[in-house]
Amino acid sequence: MSRPAAAHTSALARATAAERRELADVLDALEPAQWEAPSLCAGWRVREVAAHMSLGFRTSLPRFALELVRAGGSLHRMTDRTARRDAAVFGPRELAGLLREHAHHPWKPPAAGPTAGLAHDVVHGLDITVALGHPRRVPEDRLRLLLDAVTPRGLRFFGFDLAGVRLCADDLDWSYGDGAPVHGQAQDLLLTLFGRRLPAGRLHGGPEGSPLPPTLVP
Repeated sequence: MSRPAAAHTSALARATAAERRELADVLDALEPAQWEAPSLCAGWRVREVAAHMSLGFRTSLPRFALELVRAGGSLHRMTDRTARRDAAVFGPRELAGLLREHAHHPWKPPAAGPTAGLAHDVVHGLDITVALGHPRRVPEDRLRLLLDAVTPRGLRFFGFDLAGVRLCADDLDWSYGDGAPVHGQAQDLLLTLFGRRLPAGRLHGGPEGSPLPPTLVP
């Protein structure tokens, strides 16, 4: 591995570990009602999101394959079933502890790129904090690692249509796409790139002041 590549890998590992520890602190401080509140993940409460975030730490590759077979080969169905099951098994303190305990675990989504582990934790953390109106903000260095890695292939995977739109961060020097500017906070733009629907008023702009494209409408 070349020195620049090794440095990038090391930076990703440090960022991922820090993100997990900080999210564990957020989870530890949540009230019981907040664990039952809906997240930005459709159909999941905060509890299911937190349970899903630790699945990779607790599941061996053969077990993961078995769960996938049981779900008829559907990754979406498998993650939904395991999240609901594990949310009923683990308590809030346990779910926070799993993130903290495995801060340095090298897991990342199967067959995904080098930033996928960090993206998984950052986005699911935002699924929780944005939905709850929590004031936590993802540090700029972590957002840059993810935003600078955006590719057309990744956008297609998450079903995001950027045709005719340029995303522009209001809080750091970053933009992506070609077309009418749509502005928002960097972490909100990251969520849209991962197919999330944001609370109203968090994005603004669009073609000649017209309503935002369908994929950007809250």
